[in-house]
Amino acid sequence: MSISLSSLILCPVWISMAQIQQGGPDEKEKTTALKDLLSRIDLDELMKKDEPPLDFPDTLEGFEYAFNEKGQLRHIKTGEPFVFNYREDLHRWNQKRYEALGEIITKYVYELLEKNCNLKKISIPVDATESEPKSFIFMSEDALTNPQKLMVLIHGSGVVRAGQWARRLIINEDLDSGTQIPFIKRAMDENGSPEEHALYVWDHFIAKSAAENVYFVAHSYGGLAFVELMIQREADVKSKVTAVALTDSVHNVWHQEAGKTIREWMRENCCNWVSSSEPLDTSVESMLPDCPRVSAGTDRHELTSWKSFPSIFRFFAEASEAKASSLKPAMTRRSHRIKHEEL
Repeated sequence: MSISLSSLILCPVWISMAQIQQGGPDEKEKTTALKDLLSRIDLDELMKKDEPPLDFPDTLEGFEYAFNEKGQLRHIKTGEPFVFNYREDLHRWNQKRYEALGEIITKYVYELLEKNCNLKKISIPVDATESEPKSFIFMSEDALTNPQKLMVLIHGSGVVRAGQWARRLIINEDLDSGTQIPFIKRAMDENGSPEEHALYVWDHFIAKSAAENVYFVAHSYGGLAFVELMIQREADVKSKVTAVALTDSVHNVWHQEAGKTIREWMRENCCNWVSSSEPLDTSVESMLPDCPRVSAGTDRHELTSWKSFPSIFRFFAEASEAKASSLKPAMTRRSHRIKHEEL
């Protein structure tokens, strides 16, 4: 409003000056005086006259706004969309209010990137000195190690920041149209987590196989994926899987909230060959109430599967014989007995 008003004021002034300039010396002196007067007028200061203080909240709640389940910014009390012209005829003040809200939106999107998308905030330059200007990027945990795909998102210039396409869309439309989050989630869905991958393979292939005896060998994070599979398909896994060999597995039955019946089944049907300087198959103490742990005969994590290779197949053979005769595998019984005596 004030911008259009100032243009209405300035136009007749310059028209009058053009008319005055056609006169004599006196008129030229008046023109010079008018120019000097106008040069001293600070239009920005005029716009500040009678303007409320530029003191704005620093949270969405302070602005009385929140994002609803559809990702739309709505007033907490009225449910109405964001209103730019909060105060009539105070365009500058309304703009400053809008910018203050925009800064809060930026921080909110950063939180979504870290909490909802599981991205990490990485400072750059990576070797910056303390006095050197710094910035940052967001990246997924496997961005530098995933051998299949890497997607890079680059926003435009202006007030937009990492994770945003357009601040105006976030405020006036919704998070989906204004942020990069849908792109990030789609990329993650297409890639899929190891747990999701294991579940899919089980449902579409392993569960449909005719094999009477199914064996698992799961290394490192694969052990966590197997435990998650058990949590999701406990009855099916128990009925079809004969034995599970884990090699330096990083699973955790407490953090993954594996139930008592799962833990009991794992104690009888699983064995974890862990990195250790002890000889192969030596019992190794465990703080978790799940499957027995024995030495893989190496303290190198990446070698545990190879070094325990002969023991794993003996374990599978014993498990098959035990299943056929309704007995438990000798190694599992032995390891379980040791653990029980230690307890």
